[in-house]
Amino acid sequence: MVIHATDLNFKEEVLNSDKPVLVDFWATWCGPCKMLAPAIDSIASKYDGKLKVVKVDVDQNPMSANMFGIQSIPTLILFNEGKALGKIVGFRPENQIEDAIKGALNI
Repeated sequence: MVIHATDLNFKEEVLNSDKPVLVDFWATWCGPCKMLAPAIDSIASKYDGKLKVVKVDVDQNPMSANMFGIQSIPTLILFNEGKALGKIVGFRPENQIEDAIKGALNI
């Protein structure tokens, strides 16, 4: 399940999460973000219980985007124990995203 976070609950949903978190910084007008959405949904299903997947609309939540220097979207950031482990900028196929998650989390 994909969770939609806001500036108000970003700390609770992402930084204080007891599980690793993949955050998708996106916007409704972004074509590559729309292309990436099915892969994000698939990853959320495959890793349910092991990985939390969170989407943050950068237009609606500029504080969260600014906190991590988001300048291009889509940008994916993998967090574990409140720390950013890695960043993927731009559209990538699902298998590349999964490889990055597995490599960073050793799963």
